[in-house]
Amino acid sequence: MLSHLNVPQREAVKYLDGPLLVLAGAGSGKTRVITQKIAYLVEQCGISAKNIAAITFTNKAAREMQERVGTLLPGKAAKGLTISTFHSLGLMMLRQECKVLGYKPNFSILDSADAAKIVSDNLATTDKQLIRSVQSQISMWKNALLSPDEAISMVTDEAEMVAARIYRVYQDTLFAYQALDFDDLIRLPVRLFSEHADILDKWQDKLRYLLVDEYQDTNACQYTLLKQLAGMRAQFTAVGDDDQAIYAWRGADIENLKNLQRDFPKLKVIKLEQNYRSTSRVLKAANTLIANNPKLFEKTLWSEHGLGEQIQIVATRDEESEANTVAQRLMAHKFEHRTKFSDYAILYRGNHQARIIEQALRSQKIPYAMSGGQSFFDKAEIKDILGYLRLLANPDDDPAFIRAVTTPKRGIGNQTLERLGAYAAERHISLFDAVFESGLEHQMPVKQYELLKMFCEFINRMQSRAEREPAAVVLQDLLTAIDYETWLFDSEDVKPAEAKWKNVLEFVGWITRKSDNQDDDGPPPNLIELAQRIALITMLEGRNEEEVDAVKLSTLHASKGLEYPHVFLIGVEEDILPHRESVDTGKLEEERRLMYVGITRAQRSLTLTHALKRRRGGEWHVVEPSRFINEMGVDDLWFSGRPVADKVAAKARGSERLAGLKAMLKKPDEPEDNG
Repeated sequence: MLSHLNVPQREAVKYLDGPLLVLAGAGSGKTRVITQKIAYLVEQCGISAKNIAAITFTNKAAREMQERVGTLLPGKAAKGLTISTFHSLGLMMLRQECKVLGYKPNFSILDSADAAKIVSDNLATTDKQLIRSVQSQISMWKNALLSPDEAISMVTDEAEMVAARIYRVYQDTLFAYQALDFDDLIRLPVRLFSEHADILDKWQDKLRYLLVDEYQDTNACQYTLLKQLAGMRAQFTAVGDDDQAIYAWRGADIENLKNLQRDFPKLKVIKLEQNYRSTSRVLKAANTLIANNPKLFEKTLWSEHGLGEQIQIVATRDEESEANTVAQRLMAHKFEHRTKFSDYAILYRGNHQARIIEQALRSQKIPYAMSGGQSFFDKAEIKDILGYLRLLANPDDDPAFIRAVTTPKRGIGNQTLERLGAYAAERHISLFDAVFESGLEHQMPVKQYELLKMFCEFINRMQSRAEREPAAVVLQDLLTAIDYETWLFDSEDVKPAEAKWKNVLEFVGWITRKSDNQDDDGPPPNLIELAQRIALITMLEGRNEEEVDAVKLSTLHASKGLEYPHVFLIGVEEDILPHRESVDTGKLEEERRLMYVGITRAQRSLTLTHALKRRRGGEWHVVEPSRFINEMGVDDLWFSGRPVADKVAAKARGSERLAGLKAMLKKPDEPEDNG
């Protein structure tokens, strides 16, 4: 079963004598190693699938892994196998064990917007930048396993003191709501295992072999969880690449690679250096660039895909010229090589660079798709319905209560909610519980009180049904009862209302499919259980995911793990890539790794563009090409657009291309050239 693997891949799959770190370079087949190792553990080593956990960072990666394992272990062989993100694994553990931490199993999971609202209310501000900054700081403290009290004792300035005080109130509010944020899904299992040795023993016994993907992206909290689960047995395979560590800004710690060697002295290291994606020229440029970073582990990518085209470095007059040049070159290349639009990606350092590229593509009638667009579950109409589901799962979830009670409008306004909120705060209970207290009746007009009580009694009836009846039936009846469709068409123009209602129906279809799919022999998940799962899903699974023929536009961060035959990397300039702030704060190495990630997305051709001047704050500024261009080595680079370019060579190259195009036009019936 391992004959199609190369020697290091095979060694990585078969190694079971202790902890293993697989250093997997870009495009070196790491997912193949993980999935083959799962099959090997089950089929050759007699380890039950239910005792294996493969942990990754995104739902997409987990889904791809699940599909591949499904083909390797057909039938019931893979039954009970855990393939999930860190957060999904944390949710699974907490759902079973959270009572000892004072939470009920139907806790809510707040998304970033709900969490921001709590921070905003406590800061008494709507300043988005300040709210984001405090949220980010709280997240960093949680990922470093610091409690609010520990954070307060460590602050170094007034801004941090404000954030630390908000952290304490924020955490108290979450507990009162019986809610967790995303960081809690890792932090609380770590706390659970630290405080309850018996529960840790139980999970160590259940998950006897661990495989961790994208190990370089782990933060301190995730690494602690891995160490706890691995325990003395230390039966795990961590797969990662120190050259692709680009998430320090969200708490990932490349030091975890060093810590692995320190904490597990018997750690075996295997390197995967054969790249199955790119040409030798692309890899040589990537290797030469990344050699400028200090190395924890030396490795050099190589490929059998041939030398490949020279890497194009194109200087343009300004950003508008850059966008038009990219659009024109892309169309010319597509015509010349008879490729599809989906063979191309345009990558950039920051989202702000996309707008002008979009304009150029639209003017050339080039179809494009944005990476990292709005998640299906972030759409307002879906969040409306989720507000009800969250409330069914957990009546103490005050943000869900407010959303549900006001959507559709049912005569309950801000004044009523303010009185309800004041009463609930005074009694230290949730908004939902407050409605059933007789004291509230005297605080507001009879009609408003009756409307609130009617709403809460409706939620109680639906909650009772949601625990017993099929999820799809209950959801359909809930939508009918609140008459959401009518409300949508009353409050929106016809076109947007139709689009939103279509999304709601798609959501009902998703719930139906999920409630029909059982992972084990137990009963199908009910609506309340599905409501908890949804909080962790960023994109709708099973939706129309067939590949559209469109150019992919993406930030470099979002492009990691993807590959394209032809890549345009734009804005390769000082202050953009590397980013000015990163240079000022000593994070140049991470920016270089980000450039490395961009280069290694390309399979066959790579074009880098930079402007000679760029508008900032309404004024023109002369800009410098990125230092990273020279760090790629000049042997395999072809410069154009610069005054210093070799005009004779450029002219000869242009004539050669023109002759090729003429020849193609004369012979339209020849077979396609996929080169």
